[in-house]
Amino acid sequence: MACRQFDLVADHLQIPESERSRIKFPKRSMTVALPIERDDGSVEVFAGYRVQHHLTLGPTKGGLRYHPDVTLGEVAALAMWMSWKCALTSLPYGGAKGGIACDPRSMSPAELERLTRRYTQEMIPFIGPQVDIMAPDVGTSEQTMAWMMDTYSVHMGYSVPSIVTGKPVGLGGSVGRREATGRGVGYLINRSMDTVGLNSSGATAAVQGFGNVGSVAAFSLAKYGIKIIAVSDVNGGLFNDRGLDLWKLEQHVAQKKTVAGFPEAEPITNEQLLTTPCDILVPAALERQITEANAAKIQCRILAEAANGPTTPEADAILEQRPEIFVIPDILCNVGGVVVSYFEWVQDLQSFFWTETEVTDKLFRILEGAFVQTLTMSRKRKISMRLAALSLGVRRVQEAKRVRGLFP
Repeated sequence: MACRQFDLVADHLQIPESERSRIKFPKRSMTVALPIERDDGSVEVFAGYRVQHHLTLGPTKGGLRYHPDVTLGEVAALAMWMSWKCALTSLPYGGAKGGIACDPRSMSPAELERLTRRYTQEMIPFIGPQVDIMAPDVGTSEQTMAWMMDTYSVHMGYSVPSIVTGKPVGLGGSVGRREATGRGVGYLINRSMDTVGLNSSGATAAVQGFGNVGSVAAFSLAKYGIKIIAVSDVNGGLFNDRGLDLWKLEQHVAQKKTVAGFPEAEPITNEQLLTTPCDILVPAALERQITEANAAKIQCRILAEAANGPTTPEADAILEQRPEIFVIPDILCNVGGVVVSYFEWVQDLQSFFWTETEVTDKLFRILEGAFVQTLTMSRKRKISMRLAALSLGVRRVQEAKRVRGLFP
């Protein structure tokens, strides 16, 4: 998917064939074996991955995910998208991504700690505050980042908070980091409503994936006066056309660890949620949710891609034939997380920390700039928002590589 997207953008930008491979292929791809002792005394070997896409604009930046289906190909694609995302918002980073093929829900905290520390130890030659900075992703958390920071700091002999972002505030994390992606999604939806002339009072939204990003996005939309009529997670979904009480739902999730079984709504499947009639549809779960099979059935005015790569190229072609749907592409829609990760890194490097108001204000300014540039290019060149956003990102990486030149 990522390579096909790049090829389309490269054709649109008329990038010479001689430059394409250099922009497309990752700088480094690493696979490591991670043997750890399980709580029952047995030893199990997990596969760990890290891909650093390019180092042209600065260190690489990207999340670390723990999921049973993690593969090197998936990690490489996410690293490439991260490059365009950072370039789109003019952050001084290249893209990276990491992953361990494991099921964190079936592992104890002690096992996860051993796995995280082993992975960090294996990565030490390839990471650093000026080389590659990790962050939480699917299946990882602030605690994971704290273990990583500690492992790296013990190796260096002094505390290095800038080695990771998304860590606890008490260890040099930034206020507003956990909420940043969801808040950014909410802000960009609000701006898109202005663009398409949609009034927030009486507007409805459906959110697929009620994790960190989806739940914060839902609360952000509710603050703008939008009614959340459907949500879902890995166990299934809920629908209530009168609107869900998000506070009660959050308490239910805290107790049951799932939205399923919430009494004040009807159960629906994730597939049904995607085709629910609503004004705003927010896929905030995993990749490849909107496909050739369901793209024609989606009934929304704004499609806000809070997840990475939720729409396949085949589905994209269908959506381009549906001008009534305004798409906020993933590399723009969910960029809030990496923007505030950048703020956290900057604060750690200078040991000077900002208030949450400062963080949110700076975040919204960067999002506004990226949104206006993408919308302007989309309208001027009569291209999709996705092609516009990718074009801006890819062009900046291409120009940086061209100006720096090729080392002999």
